[in-house]
Amino acid sequence: MILVFGGTTEGRMVAEELEDAGTPYYYSTRTDGQQIDLVHGIHLTGGMDLDEMTAFCDAHGIRLVIDAAHPFAEELHQNLLLLAHQRHLPLIRYDRIYPPRTDDAVWCKDYQDAIRQLEEQGIGKLLVLTGVNTIGKLRDYWSRHECWVRILNRKASLAMARKACFPDDHLVYYEDDDTPSLIARHHPQAILTKESGESGGFAEKVRAAHDAGIKVFVVERPDYPPAIAGAEDVVLQRVNGPHGLRRAVEHLLPEFYPLHSGLTTGTCATAAAIAATLSLLRGEHPQSVPVVLPNGETIDVGVEYGDGYASVMKESGDDPDVTNGLEIRAKVSRLETEDNTRIVIVGGEGVGTFTLPGFDYPPGEPAINKAPREMIRRNLQPFGIPLRVTISVPRGAEIARRTFNPRLGIEGGISIIGVSGIVKPFSEEAFLESIHKCLEVARASGAERVVINSGAKSERFVKAVYPDLPQQAFVEYGNYIGETLKMASELGIKKVTLGLMLGKAVKLAAGQLDTHSKRGTMDKEFISQMLEEAGCPLDLSTLTLARDLWKMIPPEKAEAFCRVVIGHCMVHCTPLTGDGQLSILLIGEDGEIHPVTPPPHPSSF
Repeated sequence: MILVFGGTTEGRMVAEELEDAGTPYYYSTRTDGQQIDLVHGIHLTGGMDLDEMTAFCDAHGIRLVIDAAHPFAEELHQNLLLLAHQRHLPLIRYDRIYPPRTDDAVWCKDYQDAIRQLEEQGIGKLLVLTGVNTIGKLRDYWSRHECWVRILNRKASLAMARKACFPDDHLVYYEDDDTPSLIARHHPQAILTKESGESGGFAEKVRAAHDAGIKVFVVERPDYPPAIAGAEDVVLQRVNGPHGLRRAVEHLLPEFYPLHSGLTTGTCATAAAIAATLSLLRGEHPQSVPVVLPNGETIDVGVEYGDGYASVMKESGDDPDVTNGLEIRAKVSRLETEDNTRIVIVGGEGVGTFTLPGFDYPPGEPAINKAPREMIRRNLQPFGIPLRVTISVPRGAEIARRTFNPRLGIEGGISIIGVSGIVKPFSEEAFLESIHKCLEVARASGAERVVINSGAKSERFVKAVYPDLPQQAFVEYGNYIGETLKMASELGIKKVTLGLMLGKAVKLAAGQLDTHSKRGTMDKEFISQMLEEAGCPLDLSTLTLARDLWKMIPPEKAEAFCRVVIGHCMVHCTPLTGDGQLSILLIGEDGEIHPVTPPPHPSSF
């Protein structure tokens, strides 16, 4: 069991990622107001001291602790580190993402240091954005100077401010005005804020002060982990995003997630490029390197080294990916240019080449998509040296023959892809991305029509109807009929044919635009209704599979039934196609096609 200490934006992110596992866990916050909606998580409310934490972990079989508390919750951080040490529990710290410290702010070690520097710089009017808990720490300042403090508009926060004897008329509230409005209204000489990271709105507060031409004083976040003698043995993993959290949980408590995640080829290529750059420029050969993903979080990726290159072994987790175990290499050399930000990325052995339009780059370019190229550049530009990066995959040409690449017009090897940087097993997001890419290629092929179908079997049958269409015009939707039709419309594809086997057709006719079995099952009552409409009522009490209907329906009634099914499908699909033209082909068990031309008008159903 996992115990999470949340109550923050990071806590909500942790809960969202853990919910995906469908496994119970505990989510603890100090107050009821910090609780969030959970399905699998079990709420705990009320602060716990170290003894209470220890007793709870012992009583409930806690095997992993996640610290997603506020960065300034120093006492809690210390207790969690001691808890992990005393009970030999692994600890994950879910950090915030922090922008680099710059010279356009006054950095303060703590609140006493802030008071000292405010006094030294003659600040007599201050807007405090550090919250109600800091009012007592700043008493020596606000008791002698004009000061406004922004707090949450809650009874508990107001009670704390009054207990500290802070004047009500100098309290301002989060819900009333944003930082620029508060500055405009009260005309402070400076703001005081905490180093609260991206999720704490730090950049927005600083920008508002700079726009108003006033100074910014920042209290630095406390060091983490806390310096506690004897606790150096704690197994601590630090993450700052959902992907890193999931990978850390998979490593420390493997059974929590039924299926494990992996890395995209883009992340592998980026890690290899970072390692090769460290080797070239610094002679360093670390066993793992930090990789900044497209969402801004950082994960560590294991690397290896060869003769003049670095490499990463592609891991797909539990996703059925033919690239699993492939070695992805990067070789890095200096570029002769004065532009220190220039990073040139080329494809080597085993990396395919685009031969058709419709991709991020024109035909002739290496099949390295936009997101991986941007990720490589983002991670290498901080070195401040122009570089040439060659990505290669020794077995790429062989493996590519078992992928969709030949159909997409990618020749000679695999493609380096990945939008998020992480592969979630059987990821809906990844599958939809692949559908979108196939539709883009289909559009770029110039085909007069795009034919969408559920898989290899149905595609084989519908190809016989359109023998002159290029391979790229046939796109698999899996179960995502509605999403595929919407994407086709958004891409401006005017003619779409939808191929359906009967099992998916009866679900779609009932309005199930996603026909996956976990979303819903066939509605026998609705099928009976359609049989009535077709003039062939049947007893469906023994029906278990929709395809058995082909045996039950009298041959002379089959076409009438198909017209009814297709008509109902059109009712649900036509609104998704915009001004495009949609036709539907119902495919029999032996590949026979049941078109309705023209289809019944949707308004008749």
